[in-house]
Amino acid sequence: MSNSVSKRTFGFLVLMFLAVAALGQTRWGVRALVPSVVALLGVLILKRALAGLLLGAAAGCLLLAGGNPWNAIRAFFSDHLLPSLKNEWNLSVLIFTLLLGGFAALIERGGGFRAMFEKWMAGQADRRRRVQASAFGMGLICFFDGLANSMMVGKSIGPLAQRCGVSREKMAYIVDSTSSAVACIAVISTWIAYQLSMIREGYKQAGVETVNAFEIFLRSIPLNFYCWFTLMLLALVIWRSWNIGPMAAAEASASDAAVGNAEATEGNSDARGWQALLPLSALMLTLIGSLYYLGAEKPHPFTFAKAWSAFGAAPANLALLYASAVACVVAVLVNFRVIGRTASCGEVFMDGVVKLFPPCLILIAAWTLSSTSSSLGAAQFLTQILTSHLSAGLFPALVFVVGLLISFTTGTSWGTMGILMPLAIPVAVGMNPAEGNLVSAVVAAVFSGAVFGDHCSPFSDTTIVSSLSCDLEPTRHVVTQLPYALIAAGLALLVGFLPAGFGVPGILCLAVGGIVIICLPRIWPGASSAAGKSASN
Repeated sequence: MSNSVSKRTFGFLVLMFLAVAALGQTRWGVRALVPSVVALLGVLILKRALAGLLLGAAAGCLLLAGGNPWNAIRAFFSDHLLPSLKNEWNLSVLIFTLLLGGFAALIERGGGFRAMFEKWMAGQADRRRRVQASAFGMGLICFFDGLANSMMVGKSIGPLAQRCGVSREKMAYIVDSTSSAVACIAVISTWIAYQLSMIREGYKQAGVETVNAFEIFLRSIPLNFYCWFTLMLLALVIWRSWNIGPMAAAEASASDAAVGNAEATEGNSDARGWQALLPLSALMLTLIGSLYYLGAEKPHPFTFAKAWSAFGAAPANLALLYASAVACVVAVLVNFRVIGRTASCGEVFMDGVVKLFPPCLILIAAWTLSSTSSSLGAAQFLTQILTSHLSAGLFPALVFVVGLLISFTTGTSWGTMGILMPLAIPVAVGMNPAEGNLVSAVVAAVFSGAVFGDHCSPFSDTTIVSSLSCDLEPTRHVVTQLPYALIAAGLALLVGFLPAGFGVPGILCLAVGGIVIICLPRIWPGASSAAGKSASN
């Protein structure tokens, strides 16, 4: 098996090299898209986002060097990779991402969230529904990192959920749905730095060097329809015990009787809920305060109008750095005694930092790919082609569908953003340069399409971690969750990005989608497990 995979990989690399070397001798406009196409094929074939993005960047360098491999290697490092690492914004993004990885590890090991959950569950009769609502609420609170979210919620609540009659499949669905979806729309998370960086790369491709990426991100939040509909649908599933498709069979086979006074998982008995909430509060308050004081010319006196303009003008990279550094210090101080019983805070912090090295490498590879695509004029070529053959109103929906397909087949949300964002934003700017609403919808479409794959692709790390944290086979998790993901994606396309592309306000689209979700149990009754029926009585 490994030999056949190696032969396929080697064959792909040889064909890529020959094709790119041949195209390097031409001046065809379509060659500007070759780096992105090679990156996508590389991710699909090799099942590695980092390898695919680096191959795409290498292909771009080979094209720019006219097929000369030695010049391409030199240009890869000197013209594209090293300049991206020297950029102040990019360095800030890398440091922030690593710091927040350490922060997430400290919060997880401290056990504060587990303590909050145990206290809330104590003495409750309707334990089955309450344990699902607890997992949902804990997933919303752990907004700062998708993978840490999945691991903390699954390991903290999963064993008790099984004793309460909740299937592993249902728990994995809850855990997965409140990880990437929450991290993608959170104003501060391990995702935000990457998201802002990709927005800046997209505008750079469009020839706009100065842009407030944070403001654009904020405008895209109400338009991130897949994430919002995923969370709405999950709330309905818990509230109405709406089990459809394979999930209905999984819930029916789970224990029918909730075990009274079930004990929670083993953890730090001395942990308290405030030990998790205090560092999170420090994270948010420091971010808000930094954005205000860095962006306001005269901080005093305070006004809401001044605060909003300050948030738009502040250097978001510095604010994120300050917030993550303060939050890490607070997390160490409040969890030092509890963590110190089994390990040192330094070891725990470094373990969290190391876990985020692979995402940081993906980020660097995406910057390098974007740099080569920019040198080839990919944005200008796409803008010229699409603006003459496609309605601007349909473009957000098209971007969402393309992102959905890329993320599901590759399993990488960050890779999808790295491939699609630098190509989609310039086209949106070219279609309607005087209006920012189209760009906001397109940015949200990229995010939504990327999260779909992170949510339910069998290749996604979040999908796998969510499954394993609930002691479930990943393939079983994909099968039971996919119907819900497809419903959320269908709503995002039909009542979200299609009308939003033609100017319908995002809030109205969300309201219509929410009404449709509430009506779903009447349209498709589904099935409820015996445990679910008893819990409702």
